[in-house]
Amino acid sequence: MKTEWRIFLVIAGFLLFATFLYGGWTAADGGRVEWVGTIGLLLSFLLCAMCGGFFWFVSRRIDLRPEDRPDAEIAEGAGEVGFFSPGSYWPFGLALSASTAGLGLVFWQFWLLGVGLVAVIFAACGLLFEYYSGTRRTAEH
Repeated sequence: MKTEWRIFLVIAGFLLFATFLYGGWTAADGGRVEWVGTIGLLLSFLLCAMCGGFFWFVSRRIDLRPEDRPDAEIAEGAGEVGFFSPGSYWPFGLALSASTAGLGLVFWQFWLLGVGLVAVIFAACGLLFEYYSGTRRTAEH
């Protein structure tokens, strides 16, 4: 996790620098700050800082992984990485419902936004509980 938080915080530092540079440059060029780009860069900085802060927080509480140790051998990283679903339709449903909610927000149609958000909740629950119920239920649970 040490590598991840460093990467995210370096990118966040660059984005903060770019935010001030962009805001100052547009203010000097046209007399007014171009707010859309400045706010977009600022929000990108905040997102990267949030991810980097999370990885930093987690890295302090777990043991060093082989990727984080300079003296580690390649064989130490071998083994099971995790469980990945071989085939699921829930990500497609989640993307479709998020797109529906996004269209409702873009066109300012609250009924479509509501339908999309309810569908997002339903699809997220389906994705989360896919292996806890139904025909794909695993033996461990």
